[in-house]
Amino acid sequence: MAPKSSSPAKKASSGCACSTKSCCSGFTTFFKWFAILIALLAPVFYVLDQNVDKFYVFSLPQLDAVTKAAIDAHPDDTKAMVKYIVDELKADVTVSRYVNTDEQWVFNNAGGAMGAMYIIHASFTEYLIIFGTAIGTEGHTGRHTADDYFHILTGTQTAYVPGEYEPEVYPPGSIHHLRRGDVKQYRMPESCFALEYARGWIPPMLFFGFADGLSSTLDFPTLWKTTYLTAEQMLGNIVKGKF
Repeated sequence: MAPKSSSPAKKASSGCACSTKSCCSGFTTFFKWFAILIALLAPVFYVLDQNVDKFYVFSLPQLDAVTKAAIDAHPDDTKAMVKYIVDELKADVTVSRYVNTDEQWVFNNAGGAMGAMYIIHASFTEYLIIFGTAIGTEGHTGRHTADDYFHILTGTQTAYVPGEYEPEVYPPGSIHHLRRGDVKQYRMPESCFALEYARGWIPPMLFFGFADGLSSTLDFPTLWKTTYLTAEQMLGNIVKGKF
């Protein structure tokens, strides 16, 4: 009598969908080393996260004060407000070497919203930009690894969180604080510009900043310029010892 061939059911019960054992072995090895890497990096990240505030060079009271002073000095001139803020920060010896005075604007698409930004500072633990639009926009804030402080210069920003029945309203001179890990819907109904300051872990935020460009607008010249300006700032600040 001829030997019985293995049934398809028995072959399927081997526990591996790969055609060869080496394939399964490769996946197992990959996940093993990935788990080891996470286990090794987790304590390092925890220690860094507990001490991340030691890397900050900008202070919240400082930025609040310079924003309000700019509004008071130039209540109807956004361009003059931006110049006032940059000049004041450049004159402050504690932060002057980290301030970019080369005012280059670039479109920014993120979370469905569209505006433009001028990078005043970008490093691994902080960024400071002027962000806004002259015609209004609306979108998703993103869920980030840094606290974000949106100092309104002109116009009004509104925000919404699930479960609320009234919007949050942020007029000129106010600060919209998006806490690390939180998320909101936000809207700038008409012309609105702000000094946006983020402090925490900036690199993971870049994925959100590039996602719309890579998956929706496909505006590669803008992506390239954004990448260049961001890298120039981050690497330049690393050279200066600013992490």
